[in-house]
Amino acid sequence: MILPAPKRCARGFPACQRMLDGITVHAMNRCAAMTMLTITLLGSGCVNRMFYYPTADVYDVPSRHGLPYEPVDFFSRDGTRLTGWFLPATGEPRGTVVHYHGNAQNLTAHFAFVSWLPREGFNVFVFDYRGYGRSEGVPDRRGVHEDGLAALDYVMKRPDVHPERVVVLGQSLGGAVAVAALASRSERPVKAVVIDSSFYSYQRIVRDKIRGIPVLSWFRWPLSWLVVSNRRSPGPVIHHLAPIPLLVIHGTDDEVIPPAHGRKLFEAAGEPKTLVMVPGGRHTDALVHPDPRYRKQVVDFFMRALNGRR
Repeated sequence: MILPAPKRCARGFPACQRMLDGITVHAMNRCAAMTMLTITLLGSGCVNRMFYYPTADVYDVPSRHGLPYEPVDFFSRDGTRLTGWFLPATGEPRGTVVHYHGNAQNLTAHFAFVSWLPREGFNVFVFDYRGYGRSEGVPDRRGVHEDGLAALDYVMKRPDVHPERVVVLGQSLGGAVAVAALASRSERPVKAVVIDSSFYSYQRIVRDKIRGIPVLSWFRWPLSWLVVSNRRSPGPVIHHLAPIPLLVIHGTDDEVIPPAHGRKLFEAAGEPKTLVMVPGGRHTDALVHPDPRYRKQVVDFFMRALNGRR
């Protein structure tokens, strides 16, 4: 069964939720045993690909909000052509934020999460993984990982970017991609990392989704190992980011990725680290929250790190 990508939603939602709701529950209504057999036969490759729900639709552009921007093309490490937008800071740049977006839609929907940062004095680079928006290719775990590395390489080489004043913001799936990319580099090129509403591991989030399915919940541990790979999961490698300052943000009412994932990521990380739990916050709510304190916390966190204060 092939599920079409959603044409429009307010923000990115992990595809494993749609996969398990749309495929597994439907099959469970027929026969639990047949469902487990089907999932096993699908194999991890099929389920791994279901973490990605790209679209090519254009949802918004910075010019509608009075923001100048530069559309850019760059190449992933395997030669796949990728696209992005570079939004210059208003006034003298305080630093440059590389944004890793969530699993659905494309950068034209997600840039709203960071569109406020140029007016706070930050250049912003938003980009699409392969298969998203105008980027070429088809998304998979290895390819998206290489895209995450390529985005950092591209930003560091721009003449209008100070390479020692680059920070990272990853949201939902983007947090996982960002952590895995940074942890795989021998050098630590960025000054600070913010992870918002991300999951601890691919297998753990699949287990959480299976937990709510009758009968299958009894088999969530073996099923999670059978249907999805744990390669390039953020939790097992997040400690390698130290001593880069890390800020983990998660809503206490996140309906997509349970808040336990944020806490577990924080526990696994090395120092210096900060955890902000947003009371009543839902998935990726913090940076669009009516209360401006969370945006201020992110800006203050970036500035402390850029100024050498942890």
